Amino acid sequence: MTLPSTHPSSFTERRTGAFWPSLLLAAGALLLAGPARAVGTTVNVEVVERDSGATLPVYPHQGAQYVAGRPGARYAIRVSNRSGARVLAVMSIDGVNIVSGQTAAWSQGGYVLGPWQTHEITGWRKSPQEVAAFEFTALPDSYAARTGRPDDVGVIGVAVFTERPAYVRPAPERSWDEQRGRLNGGAGLNSARAEKAAPAAAAAPPSPSQDAAGASARSSAQEAESKLGTGHGAREASYSSSTSFVRSSSRPVELISIRYDRHENLARAGIIGAEWPAWPAPPRPFPRSGSRGFVPDPPAW
Repeated sequence: MTLPSTHPSSFTERRTGAFWPSLLLAAGALLLAGPARAVGTTVNVEVVERDSGATLPVYPHQGAQYVAGRPGARYAIRVSNRSGARVLAVMSIDGVNIVSGQTAAWSQGGYVLGPWQTHEITGWRKSPQEVAAFEFTALPDSYAARTGRPDDVGVIGVAVFTERPAYVRPAPERSWDEQRGRLNGGAGLNSARAEKAAPAAAAAPPSPSQDAAGASARSSAQEAESKLGTGHGAREASYSSSTSFVRSSSRPVELISIRYDRHENLARAGIIGAEWPAWPAPPRPFPRSGSRGFVPDPPAW
């Protein structure tokens, strides 16, 4: 499945001076499915099952938000900007940045949405022209587990940043001779011109130490009892273009976290149904920092 044909270009990464790397989403907007199934304030985040077209319902439980995934189903993350200004959404799945494939951190690149824009992100970014589809799969088959990072499987994270406003240089005061010349028909000074803020050069984040290699061993429990993760699915066309985005702050203005698992696991845990204590070690959407780039392939079986 390709992205809507209304967007000739959408999202690539740019590393220019002190600008944060970011991806410009396509101009084609999609309709919101309904606020009851969305999470977030500055932006709305929904999880859409692509094969059925259904927006997954959100189950609140002890301060967290959950969705139930169907094993083998492809899904998309629908992000809707609810403000009249551009925003940057740094996104992760299972603690992995969906653009670079590095262990996720707020300082990494993400997706830029224009005012009131909505878009669906359908896969791990492989290049400016291609993604590998998101699909629900057993934890040992997830991209994070296959790349040696199984600890945070089961969470979708979106860190939202607003844009620093452009600096406007005030017009210099006119001398009496200049004002008199303007009144007599002479050429006046140009009005104040808008200039982009020139942020101080930001040091590149240090590269993290490589996590232990290898994927987790497949569980011997029944498939219905295994935890759900996100796999590295088939390649799909997804065209992109670059943009610059200067963040107004070093911390996100909003951090959205949506946990997911099989429907039967959520029911057994009491998230859908009877009472059940909170999970002892919830997955973290942005556990570590990482270098920039695109998502690498997982190790071969």
